[in-house]
Amino acid sequence: MRLSVLDRSRVRAGHGHPEALRDTVAFARQAEQLGYHRFWVSEHHGVPGVAGSAPTVLAAAVAAATSTIRVGTGGVMLPNHQPLVVAEQFGVLESLFPGRIDMGLGRSVGFIEAVRKALGHDKEDAAEFGPRLAELLGYFTGTQAVRGYPADGLRVAPFVLATGAGARVAAAHGVPLVIGAFRGEDAMIDAITAYRTAFRPSTWAADPYVVISSTVAVADTTEDAWRLLLPEAWAMAYSRTRGEFPPLSAPDDILAHPMTDRERTLFEQSLQGHVHGTPPEVAKALDALVDRTGADEVLVTTSTHDRGAMLDSYRLLAGLYL
Repeated sequence: MRLSVLDRSRVRAGHGHPEALRDTVAFARQAEQLGYHRFWVSEHHGVPGVAGSAPTVLAAAVAAATSTIRVGTGGVMLPNHQPLVVAEQFGVLESLFPGRIDMGLGRSVGFIEAVRKALGHDKEDAAEFGPRLAELLGYFTGTQAVRGYPADGLRVAPFVLATGAGARVAAAHGVPLVIGAFRGEDAMIDAITAYRTAFRPSTWAADPYVVISSTVAVADTTEDAWRLLLPEAWAMAYSRTRGEFPPLSAPDDILAHPMTDRERTLFEQSLQGHVHGTPPEVAKALDALVDRTGADEVLVTTSTHDRGAMLDSYRLLAGLYL
């Protein structure tokens, strides 16, 4: 199975944003040593618990610190940027690290209204994702009135990060799809089916290519793997009640923290739908997920408070497949 990594540069309680970014670069080196196929970084603005706000800058640091693993973005949120500038940035990355750069693109805008205002955009801008994607790809193929140097003529691998609507955009432009079960597995499978059905071969891909993103936590015991999920689950519940993501807390602190009924419900909901367990349990569950979706690749998105335990999880997962 082809396995890749998306690291969102999550901040841990008691640590700062600069350390989270340095941890991402160190993690990329470790992922390369373990044999993972890609290492992607993300774009989040104004989020206290996420340091990754400039993905093309961070991707350059990751690519410079590694030598063989593919490096990219998961993703650049295209409604926040002018397509010409994005093309130029990826043209620079591909020129410096030829044959290793992936251009993952999303349609999300800022997390809250204040962030969207600071970026100069609003929710409606997400509807322009399709035209912006077409413009961006045109700078690489030389079909725009303005030439996007140094992107002009280069072949940077594009991917669309999507839910339902984005999957249709990916199919129409003939590019690979990256999708997670954010709206439930049935909705994800429906979107994948629609993508494959509507896919139009292009200069970027002759056939549909599906990457499913998932949290995968592996440990020596099922309970230890479950504990790896707690920091992100609590951060999600916290964000839905307070409007911001906090730094990741230690599992013992989370379990000892008094929760309101709503927080408890959201926390338990956030623990659902992930792959976790011992190596044999994870292999069985992940194989079944790939069978149900027909995925070509799995993008692992696991974050947790204990980075040593997180790396052990990725190491155990690599031992199953790589």
